[in-house]
Amino acid sequence: MTKEQNDTLFEAPPMAEQERMVEAILFASAEPISKRAIADRLPHGCDVSEALVHLRKRYEGRGVKLVKVDDAWAFRTSPDLGFLMQKERYETRKLSRAAIETLAIIAYHQPVTRAEIEEIRGVSVSRGTIDLLLELEWIKLGRRRMTPGRPVTFVVTQVFLDHFGLESERDLPGVKELRDSGLLDNRPAPGALLEDTEAEVDLENEDQDDMFE
Repeated sequence: MTKEQNDTLFEAPPMAEQERMVEAILFASAEPISKRAIADRLPHGCDVSEALVHLRKRYEGRGVKLVKVDDAWAFRTSPDLGFLMQKERYETRKLSRAAIETLAIIAYHQPVTRAEIEEIRGVSVSRGTIDLLLELEWIKLGRRRMTPGRPVTFVVTQVFLDHFGLESERDLPGVKELRDSGLLDNRPAPGALLEDTEAEVDLENEDQDDMFE
């Protein structure tokens, strides 16, 4: 049997039906699917390219649209309705006592090195504590000290200031603000650095050893 005779034995469905078939395949696929893969599932003689053109036009202005993803095709939510698919969730995260103390030392003594933080606290600072504060974008790396080893320093960020409504580091929050933000529980604050007072705190001239008794 010649190819011409074979073509006459399998007549392609009407274009409207081809379009429905392509639509069904695309909706059933979890991933974008190529024209070749679509064609492999359709009856002989179907024109996948033409069916895609008709289908794409039919979905113009609808809640979903037919889009080309690289060499494949898929239905996607219309860009102007993307906000309906988003779900915002706010989670209050409390910092550990070690993180609060580390953050306070950086805020009041910036730029400060890790070794200096450990000297003030009297204990070592875990990498996880520093990483968490960096992840929150409340601290960032400052300039390296021109001392042996050129250790990196840490400073607070604009994000930190914005969170507490501060214009500058001079207006640092006390324990009340930290508790109101959910970042500190009702345990006693770590010394004068986080005193619950409305008075202006100036620690530049205070002995560091008195900060966390």
